[in-house]
Amino acid sequence: MAYGEVDHRGVHTTQEGKSLGVFICWLLGNGCLFGYNSMLTIEDYFVHLFPNYHPVRVITLTYQPFVLVVAAVFAYHEAKVNTRVRNLVGYSLFFLGSLALIILDLATSGRGGIATFIGVCTVVAVFGVAEGHVEGAMTGDLSLMCPEFIQSFSAGMAASGAITSALRLVTKAAFEKSRDGLRRGAMLFFAASCFFELLCVVLYAHVFPKLPIVKFYRAKAASEGSLTVAADLAAAGLQRHPKPSAEDGPAIPERLSNRQLLMQNIDYALDMFLIYLLTLSIFPGFLAEDLGSHSLGSWYALVLIATYNGSDLIGRYVPLVEGIKVTSRRGLLAAVLARYLLLPAFYCAARYGGEAWMIVLVSALGLTNGYLTVCVLTEAPRPYKGPEQNALGNLLVFCLLAGICLGAVLDWLWLIGKGW
Repeated sequence: MAYGEVDHRGVHTTQEGKSLGVFICWLLGNGCLFGYNSMLTIEDYFVHLFPNYHPVRVITLTYQPFVLVVAAVFAYHEAKVNTRVRNLVGYSLFFLGSLALIILDLATSGRGGIATFIGVCTVVAVFGVAEGHVEGAMTGDLSLMCPEFIQSFSAGMAASGAITSALRLVTKAAFEKSRDGLRRGAMLFFAASCFFELLCVVLYAHVFPKLPIVKFYRAKAASEGSLTVAADLAAAGLQRHPKPSAEDGPAIPERLSNRQLLMQNIDYALDMFLIYLLTLSIFPGFLAEDLGSHSLGSWYALVLIATYNGSDLIGRYVPLVEGIKVTSRRGLLAAVLARYLLLPAFYCAARYGGEAWMIVLVSALGLTNGYLTVCVLTEAPRPYKGPEQNALGNLLVFCLLAGICLGAVLDWLWLIGKGW
């Protein structure tokens, strides 16, 4: 085994397979949100099919309770859960849900109606269950490895939005004047989603666990008492290190409980909650439906959503530059709170400003969202050993999802208050 860098605890780590691991993490992050982002990106198709049901907001509100409840259950029981099975079930559900959208559209010949809308919402619920399996499991698993893996996974999640937005702009330009153009573009999205999710199943099942650097970190976590990595180690041809007996040496110290981890990292948990509470209060509902008339017409919402997704992706790569990465816990919390100045700025831009101001603000929203997310996820697990890193990753994802859920609810209440 080749050895390379020394990690933050002074342990020599192999770097063999790191570049491929970073790329696979990016693809796995992409698959975690590609299906859901596809549905948000083709919002004009759903608005066309279901003009009276506010599909963008309903899709968001249908999705969030399922992902939040499933993530909460797994965060509570994470120490006893087989991470490999959890991830494979999640990515398989993403694939089956994307396939179901194609079948539903073909079966209804692209017609709307309440029955079709219920079918779409059912698939959205399946996506929510799938993300509840995958996001916490992957974040926890990658938290016990090198920071580049969790950064790349996070960037992949943002990339799914950027890719779907770019693809939507292309399909809109290509099919806008054709008969049934919206439906053709939507079917292309569903097919692309099927491909990405199936690719993720194959990569996670057969390629990722066999990378030397991944085997190293998982074996190290197992030696520290982690049970969640056993199945992945077995898939890589390794057996989990047994717990040493009293005769062999000192016993592995007990890990901190979830409650203790949460209390020690309450500021990081609050960071994640507040970041996504603000983001989902604005994106995607406000950007998709409440913009009035503009010179860009039907392109305006798509341009804003693409702007957000692109800037979010850029923001998740900025922390790779160590000189501008915020590592101070107080600094991160201050930056998260300062970000709430965007709320009055968006209100003023929507009421008095033009398209240029709105695009600038959307860019700031996405850039800060991605940047702060990666800063928190890469800094929080550093002081802990493997089992605690996995648990903390799951807890932070739950706080993130709680912020998303409440933000979506606030967005909906704002819509009701306007009399929509």
